[in-house]
Amino acid sequence: MAPIPAEIQGQRYISLATFRKSGVAVYTPIWFAEDRNKLYFMTNSKLGKCKRIRNNPQVKIAPCTMRGKITGPEFAGTVRILRPEEHARARQLINAKYWLARLPWLWRNTDTYFEITPG
Repeated sequence: MAPIPAEIQGQRYISLATFRKSGVAVYTPIWFAEDRNKLYFMTNSKLGKCKRIRNNPQVKIAPCTMRGKITGPEFAGTVRILRPEEHARARQLINAKYWLARLPWLWRNTDTYFEITPG
């Protein structure tokens, strides 16, 4: 298992590149949490990145600004959609890192959690 790249560790945001069926990358800045050489993030299952991940679990990640400007090297990764019983741990990790994530009304439509394995 590859460790989380040093350029990603401790960042506030990462750029997540998911791929359309045509192979075109779609970049999205996301909040994420780190635990045991894995990265975790959450989103709404109706969003495009969910559909793209279901079609192709291969992604690229890179450190970025809040607005998505990539600030370092890109790394390959594989995403796994977490089962409902795994959501609580991912949510705890994200809540510990971002105080805004603790506001339930802000994230009421968040229903899907993911695990990224770098490498």
